[in-house]
Amino acid sequence: MTAFVITATPDMAIHDAATLLVEDHIGSMPVVDENGQVVGIVGERDLPHRVENGTCRRKRQWWLELLLSSPRGQAARYVKEHGHVVGDVMCEEVISISGDMPLQQIADLMERRRLESVPVLKDGKLIGIVSRANLIRALVRVAPAVESASRDDASLRDAIVLTMHGQRWGLPKRGMLVKDGVAHLWGVMESVEEKQAIRIAAESVPGVKRVEYHLEFPNVIPAL
Repeated sequence: MTAFVITATPDMAIHDAATLLVEDHIGSMPVVDENGQVVGIVGERDLPHRVENGTCRRKRQWWLELLLSSPRGQAARYVKEHGHVVGDVMCEEVISISGDMPLQQIADLMERRRLESVPVLKDGKLIGIVSRANLIRALVRVAPAVESASRDDASLRDAIVLTMHGQRWGLPKRGMLVKDGVAHLWGVMESVEEKQAIRIAAESVPGVKRVEYHLEFPNVIPAL
């Protein structure tokens, strides 16, 4: 995580918050009150339509507004477009994590909720932030796997089978042959994505020199 966190306050002017986002190259930042408590998040998603630069949504015809928007929705949209301070436009639903959350769970949370960053709290106080950039830096720190000593073709085939085990797109053992370190794969697949997954699984086995496909898409009988 990053311990130094750029934050906003509820009474910060929208222009000042936007300046921080741009100058510090960040997509969002926590909003903290005078007690150091995180009370919201403000970021690029909160500022796409603003009166200052003429990007407010066009006013729809009255009958469309009546059909598609409630007074509450119209008011909320007006606040987002015309609010003066961060407290007017910030998202009050704060998704946070603890400092001991495993990296895999953080990545799953950020992907599931489509988060660019997530604040790290301890006893309700902000102690850091984890961003997608932090996850990438963690990946860089992982040393590439060193290829092990040469393995015979039979053990390479078994390793490929094990790599694909439990995957719905995985090939059965009878659809694999390894000769001189080259993996030959046979089978029927339903998508290009399955082909890519099969290739990556085979290539990830240390000792496999190359992957050759003999994969086919299922025959489709045209409707009469």
